[in-house]
Amino acid sequence: MPIGRILLGLAMVAIGGVITVYANKFYEALGPMAWAEEHLGTEGGTRLMYKLIGIGLCVIGFMVMTNMLTDLLVGLVRTLFPQMIKAPAA
Repeated sequence: MPIGRILLGLAMVAIGGVITVYANKFYEALGPMAWAEEHLGTEGGTRLMYKLIGIGLCVIGFMVMTNMLTDLLVGLVRTLFPQMIKAPAA
């Protein structure tokens, strides 16, 4: 099991956790997002967006650590473009 993949995944989870926990600080530092305020609510839409970004980064980080991201991406490409990728021979 490559240690680099595990460390990258842990770093992604840590950064995602920081973004999620300190969403208000990110809002104060970066300001509002027009799209998030319009589509996610007039008050707090940007904070919700930062939290969703942080949670998404955590999920992707766990998938990188467990090597599930590659399987997911290959499965998506195989579903969308079945003629491009052939199934491995058993």
